[in-house]
Amino acid sequence: MLAALVLTTALAAAAPDAALVEKGQALFTSNHCSICHSVAGKGNPKGPLDAIGDKHPAAELKQWLTEPVEMAEKANATRKPPMPSFAKLPAADLDALVAYLGSLKKK
Repeated sequence: MLAALVLTTALAAAAPDAALVEKGQALFTSNHCSICHSVAGKGNPKGPLDAIGDKHPAAELKQWLTEPVEMAEKANATRKPPMPSFAKLPAADLDALVAYLGSLKKK
């Protein structure tokens, strides 16, 4: 019984909040991220983000959003134009974008 409770709690903590993911997806659209990136075949195929949530933890995704030049240098990424910084977005919006990107995993 205790093991089931612990497992259920751990799974709930790992599952992204659906409303936060939905808000992040709306922000992805309203910030025109698909000009440079694609998700599920929609958008620019040169910057696919499918399964990005499997490749990077939330803290790293947030760094990509707030410090894209530094992260591109660290990753030896050379795409032009460089990604703009979203550091001036409200914290709640950044959290929503991170939740959305983190939800993009292999199915």
